Amino acid sequence: MRDDVKTNEHLGLATDPAAFENWPSEIRDELSRSMDNGVVGTTLLSETDRVRVWHLRLDPSQRCAFHRHVNPYFWTALAAGKARSYFADGRIADTDYYEGETRHYHYDAGEYMMHSLENVGDTALEFTTVEFLDGPNDPLTVPEGVRLVPPGR
Repeated sequence: MRDDVKTNEHLGLATDPAAFENWPSEIRDELSRSMDNGVVGTTLLSETDRVRVWHLRLDPSQRCAFHRHVNPYFWTALAAGKARSYFADGRIADTDYYEGETRHYHYDAGEYMMHSLENVGDTALEFTTVEFLDGPNDPLTVPEGVRLVPPGR
């Protein structure tokens, strides 16, 4: 079975303020401050010249910060759950995830997708995300504080 590759989905930033009129003001403000945020998970588990492997865990009612995807990547849901996504194009979408669900995304030169994910279910949401750093855009930098620190270090 081949998973569909999502291309040109949720691209770019809406320029009309009306696109965000249904958003809470604190979420609108965070979006504008997060254009260069490359932290796409809770913890960066591994990084090579070619890939970054992330873990994301959101407890019920928890929301991750807005972040921007600039290169091909995929994610896999580690457990079933429900989330609300806020996209930089102004849309809000609720999604039910099933354990093992995997989606692939690709962005061409100059393209990106920016969003925030909020757990609106009653169980923890967990994902593994793999970013391919050798894509058409320069990878965004990530701070040292998100990298996994092995026990005893």
